[in-house]
Amino acid sequence: MNEVLSTDVAIIGAGPIGLFAVFELGLLDIRCHLIDILPKAGGQCAELYPEKPIYDIPGFPVISGQELVDNLMKQIHPFGPKFHLGEMVERMEVVGTAEQPLFRIGTDNDKTIEAKSVFIAAGGGSFQPKKPPIPGLDAYENKSVFYSVRKMDHFKGRRVVIVGGGDSALDWALNLHPVADRITLVHRRDAFRAAPHSVNAMRELVNSGDMEFVLGQVTAVKGDDGQLSALTIRRENGEVYDHPCDDMMPFFGLTMKLGPIAGWGINLHENLVPVDTAKFETSVPGIFAVGDINTYPGKLKLILSGFHEATLAAQRAHRYVYPDKKLTFQYTTSSTSLQRKLGVS
Repeated sequence: MNEVLSTDVAIIGAGPIGLFAVFELGLLDIRCHLIDILPKAGGQCAELYPEKPIYDIPGFPVISGQELVDNLMKQIHPFGPKFHLGEMVERMEVVGTAEQPLFRIGTDNDKTIEAKSVFIAAGGGSFQPKKPPIPGLDAYENKSVFYSVRKMDHFKGRRVVIVGGGDSALDWALNLHPVADRITLVHRRDAFRAAPHSVNAMRELVNSGDMEFVLGQVTAVKGDDGQLSALTIRRENGEVYDHPCDDMMPFFGLTMKLGPIAGWGINLHENLVPVDTAKFETSVPGIFAVGDINTYPGKLKLILSGFHEATLAAQRAHRYVYPDKKLTFQYTTSSTSLQRKLGVS
């Protein structure tokens, strides 16, 4: 039997931007339900790099991905959002008028969520790691081959090979260096797509002998019962050898799939959702796109930019939730009514 739920705003995506949208909407007495295909809140921060340090969140010189998610969950707790995790949005129907729409969203768990407005905060859609074409690799995945770092302690005292030349590869080579017994970075060329300061730090470690760099490609894996013992590497000069290894982390980027959003009648541009910069509304009235899923002139894919987008989108969404109520802007530092909502007065 189909379960029908009602809310003010349905937020698709429970990453940091979706979570902060709950806070901004909650200040305006707007109730939220969040839907995410992942089994827990936090999006990429929780799924791909929970222990990776983030340096550009205002007020936090450094904070890990999971710490940021935990703080956001505490921040939105007073507003009692409802989560539908491990569920995928399969369909959406728009009823009503452009001035006062109603959206019916169906999930693969046989739920229908009715909302007066929709926030798409789905990052770039659903993310899947690009896997290297190495025969038999799947037998080692989540045992000694990993595409993200969930627990840094797992790599303590182990021989870790990181494959790739982008930010993720170099970031984790540097972050795991104090933990692992030995870090080896393998890349097919001696040029990197990572931030210059990361490349410089890596080269310093390589030059001092504290990290190994191999110019080449991994062509085969060896080991038993999912545990690696060695990687077969072909160097740039054609030499092939077996490199001892306990864990391998291939960082070849992510494949983004927009999913059912592509069929919702929203204008798209290269698999992103164009929005204006006044209210971050899509071409469909009442549907907003915030975070990495949207595009506009000057767009920066930063978490702090997404926070700004969610804030302005919430102000505009108020007119759909409360069409007959005037919105009065208030500061949380001076408004006792907002402070009561947050439980601090």
